[in-house]
Amino acid sequence: MSKVIFITGTSSGLGKLTARYFAEQGWNVAATMRTPEKETELTQYDNIKIIKQDVTDVEQTKNAVSEAINTFGRIDVVVNNAGMGTYGALELAKEADIDWQFAVNTRGPINVIRAFLPHFRENGGGMFINISSFMGVTTAVPLGSLYNMSKFALEGLTEGLYYELKPLNISLRLIEQGGSTGNNFVENISWNESSSITAYDELTNKLKGLMTSRDASLVDDPGMIVNAIADLATGKSNKFRTVIGQMGNNLMALRNSVPVEEYLEKMSANFS
Repeated sequence: MSKVIFITGTSSGLGKLTARYFAEQGWNVAATMRTPEKETELTQYDNIKIIKQDVTDVEQTKNAVSEAINTFGRIDVVVNNAGMGTYGALELAKEADIDWQFAVNTRGPINVIRAFLPHFRENGGGMFINISSFMGVTTAVPLGSLYNMSKFALEGLTEGLYYELKPLNISLRLIEQGGSTGNNFVENISWNESSSITAYDELTNKLKGLMTSRDASLVDDPGMIVNAIADLATGKSNKFRTVIGQMGNNLMALRNSVPVEEYLEKMSANFS
């Protein structure tokens, strides 16, 4: 009997690649997205079920989970992939953007996890793989306080849930990815800016320049991330945290080797 995976945010980037990979490996895939009527690629797979879901909508998420279970009978692995990024000075952030950043990256996974827990309890187990970022365990650039907040919160949520779900045979895993090709993260960033407050302009311009001219060798192949997800889903790896790529691992090594004050000063010096 084929195993079944539920993946959020599959309209593009990592989510779509992951859905396609698992389908080609013989898994049944519940692939969710906000606008399934626009999807043309994943609909070509007989073992992929496209389901409408906005992870910030609690009732829609419950309905999506029910539809996936009704379609395939059971779900073995859930990948919380849907996410977004807000960058810019906190002072300039719109109230709606602050709430949206938390709603998608943190409350979204909470909604999905809560909707699946009764099913996993009934089945005697299951696995949640939460797609975080190495920005969820450290910081490396300015003006990312809201994005960092959302990913730090996801890390704390996942680690905290370990204790209550382990007795139920429900596993939790984290992927700490960095930049990868094809995910359009930089292009889709929502920037907090103001025409009347210029105090942050120099720092904002430096960060934008860094993001648009970043060394391609430092950007990870998304296939590495998909492979890491697959290793976790199949039990080939049992790591609680998997940091992807050279940049993330280098940052983690530096962060763990020096006091936080020294680390923050080192990172800040890159933008002074």
